[in-house]
Amino acid sequence: MTDLDKRLSLAGFAGRIESGMTVGIGGWGARRKPMALVRALLRTDVTDLTVISCGGPDVGLLAAAGRIRRLIAPFVTLDSVPLEPHFRAARETAALEFEEWDESMFLWGLTAAAHRLPFLPVRGGLGSDIPRHNPRLRTVVSPYEDGEELLAAPALTMDVALVHMNRADVRGNGQLLGPDPYFDDLFTEAAERAYLSCEQLVDRFTGPPQSLLVQRQNITGVLHTPRGAHFTSCAPDYGRDEVFQRTYVQAAQAPDTWRAFEARFLSGDEHSYQQAVSAHSTREEAPA
Repeated sequence: MTDLDKRLSLAGFAGRIESGMTVGIGGWGARRKPMALVRALLRTDVTDLTVISCGGPDVGLLAAAGRIRRLIAPFVTLDSVPLEPHFRAARETAALEFEEWDESMFLWGLTAAAHRLPFLPVRGGLGSDIPRHNPRLRTVVSPYEDGEELLAAPALTMDVALVHMNRADVRGNGQLLGPDPYFDDLFTEAAERAYLSCEQLVDRFTGPPQSLLVQRQNITGVLHTPRGAHFTSCAPDYGRDEVFQRTYVQAAQAPDTWRAFEARFLSGDEHSYQQAVSAHSTREEAPA
């Protein structure tokens, strides 16, 4: 890898993540999550992580494996399943610390970190129970004539950020072809290091510049991971795999079924995972 060619293997990426780090994960719920990168972390012994995420199965898998010490998130959902089952179990058993933010605070916390500011003022969260349950939050008073009291959303700084794009070049530019950028660009700008996985890897972009969401100066490594967001969606390349998601949710209901799921889908490398998913889809689609 050179300054102009930032390609990494999944093993090479995972070897750069250390226990105790703060890891930001892009995407939104069960949409365009960098799941191949999350699965790569599960194949290491990394633990004691602080995770910052608009959470979905990324949080669920890491929580199920006991890798999260502290979670900062506005929600953890599978979209069509309102509450991620492993997150729910972790909360019910106090297996992790949870710092809840609303989406507006989360946006401005990322923006503050991206601009290297200690906080940004926001009206979101005022009047709710979030400040009462989160003693880290403070308020500030406007220095101007209005004198308005505002919530001070602290910067969501992180050691590394993980995001997934439809297309990337070897230099670290990431192209979004779907309808929603979520907060992925802010994640890469707020982190000390950022890793970009992608459906398609190209030498150089030829598409419209307004689709270029992630910029190379913010990216440390690029990974080519076709179907690397599975089982979340990556529009327009593919939708959320609802059949597989049902299997995931059902397996999460009991330790024995979850161990069987892990053995079937998570015991090997990424290629083994994709093969197992393909076999699962073929079996589910077969006529009765």
